[in-house]
Amino acid sequence: MTVREQTENTETSILNEYACKSTDKKMTKRSKAEEKCPYRTDFQRDRDRIIHCKAFRRLKRKTQVFLSPEGDHYRTRLTHTLEVSQIARTISRCMSMNEDLTEAIALGHDLGHSPFGHCGEKILNEICPYGFRHYLQSVRVAEIIENDGEGLNLTFAVKNGIACHTNGISSTGEGNIVRLSDTITYINHDIEDAVRAGVLNESDLPSDCVEILGKSKSERITSLISSVIRNGYEKIDFEPEVRKMHDKLKNFMFEKVYTGSSAKQENQKAEMLIEKLYSYFRKNTDRLPEEYRKIMNKTDADRAVCDYISGMSDKYAVDIYTEIFIPKFWK
Repeated sequence: MTVREQTENTETSILNEYACKSTDKKMTKRSKAEEKCPYRTDFQRDRDRIIHCKAFRRLKRKTQVFLSPEGDHYRTRLTHTLEVSQIARTISRCMSMNEDLTEAIALGHDLGHSPFGHCGEKILNEICPYGFRHYLQSVRVAEIIENDGEGLNLTFAVKNGIACHTNGISSTGEGNIVRLSDTITYINHDIEDAVRAGVLNESDLPSDCVEILGKSKSERITSLISSVIRNGYEKIDFEPEVRKMHDKLKNFMFEKVYTGSSAKQENQKAEMLIEKLYSYFRKNTDRLPEEYRKIMNKTDADRAVCDYISGMSDKYAVDIYTEIFIPKFWK
């Protein structure tokens, strides 16, 4: 018996009936068949492939909420991803779900996020004829763009969890755990970052949310995690009263931070930058890197340009814009 088979046997004995097992042929199906690893389960292999891919490394230079913030302690898309993974694994372990699958989905959920956070997503969705949604782009990155166009060949369960992490219902409980962990994470770490930036005071938070969920970030995260665990396996969600407070706090953050604060004052510039880059590369496709010209030859220029720009980090996008549009001074 291989190490992988021993692990699969252990899963069968300790995971609950609602958990997705590594022996589930439908959930572990890949676009291209390949031999099993003697040491790792399919979901462990997916996790490792995601961690080692280029798109994962670029997350360290992509905006979470604050565009290119001055300070070492603000979240980036990478630190957000790691926090989601930690919370999701905690819930999964406590509920006897498949922790490896949960971790793989969590680590891959934002691979396709655009530069400049959601304002980058918004403008790409407007100008690209295919539209743009970061959760679908994350699947596209994993399936088509990574590994020099060969993709990561992830399992169905991981791709499904990534595609559903924003507002869908996943085919697995683990995918739904990641969806809840994502919102638990970003609401609470964005509160902390907004307070650090002077955009919010802790006293601004709705009093009933504070009373039910807690005063501190730690208390709120613990309350939300505990609620998911108590609510049970059949419908993975917050308990009704906690769901109500979570949604109210989320709406508060959209009003005060995500759409209506000084943290977003540079959004218009970021949108203009992406729009100009898109227009430029759409007209000058010969300037696209070779891997994206290959995509263009298989599909069209809009698909290739959108893939290229959405994969850029914030700094790389600014550098490319500067190189193309800002005149160099004679020395």
